[in-house]
Amino acid sequence: MNVVRTLSLLLLVALLSACAAKPARDSAPASVAVDSTPAAPAVEDVSAAPQATGDADGAPVADAAAPAPADPATAATGEAPTAAEDDFAALYGGPAPSADGSSDAQPSYDPWEGFNRRVHAFNDVVDRAVARPLATAYTKVVPRFARTGVTNFFSNLRAPVTITNQLLQGRPGDAWDSLGRFLINSTIGIGGLFDPASAGGVPRRSEDFGQTLGAWGWRNSRYVELPFFGPRTVRDVFGLAGDIPLSPIRTIEEDKVRIPLQGLQLVDMRAQLMALDDIRDSAVDEYALTRDAWLQRRNYQIENDLRGKHRRGRDADDADPIPVDAMPMPNWGN
Repeated sequence: MNVVRTLSLLLLVALLSACAAKPARDSAPASVAVDSTPAAPAVEDVSAAPQATGDADGAPVADAAAPAPADPATAATGEAPTAAEDDFAALYGGPAPSADGSSDAQPSYDPWEGFNRRVHAFNDVVDRAVARPLATAYTKVVPRFARTGVTNFFSNLRAPVTITNQLLQGRPGDAWDSLGRFLINSTIGIGGLFDPASAGGVPRRSEDFGQTLGAWGWRNSRYVELPFFGPRTVRDVFGLAGDIPLSPIRTIEEDKVRIPLQGLQLVDMRAQLMALDDIRDSAVDEYALTRDAWLQRRNYQIENDLRGKHRRGRDADDADPIPVDAMPMPNWGN
């Protein structure tokens, strides 16, 4: 009996040992079946199949499992961006909306759209009848190097507005850079006609009190279009009151000197925007295109101000909105 019991015990131990040893090989599939979701092994097996076999069945699987990243500039049309779209991005700090005025950005805050469309139609008539022909003649008559000097001159004159608003935004480092840039270009650059500061690596920044109000917390402001002076927001209209006392051109008391300077600045600014005329002319809704592009660029400027100095991107060109020193309005205070 003892022998039988001993043999039975040994046989039971052997069976348990065999059962315990056998699942060691199958433990991985068992754990996957219990612990993992059905999608995980499916992706694993499918992705491995094309590598192992390389047959025709692997092609559609590879497309579904690993889609190639698309360039945002070509995602909508499947074509490379045109020169006009590149110019749009350089001026406005973002990709150009489609010709129908649509974009991926959030809907524009435009509760006064009816009024703004009427003002925009008026501005478009003035632009096509006066501003665009003047800018076209300006680019054909004045050489490029001279136009560059004019642009540099007026950009340099905006330094007091920029420096003051950088200080108001709590950015003394940027204000110091802008002051150094202003001094370099005003002296070595012969009154700002040349731009040696950029060659020396001093970044060019453009700030106004509308951006300062945005940096202080007034982010969402309704869109409004002003007669003759184009896109703004209500925030930027209030910002004009902070920029007027800082404008060097507006301190010139002689209208015969100040108004021609302002007119030249307006023509120079319009000439910089001629690269966008093809996009505007082909737009289904030119008003929506202008509004959305302008708000996108304005929001980029404000968000860029809130970043740290080393994370801050390049400022969009200060060709729009029309700065207060370029508005040929009378000096009511004189």
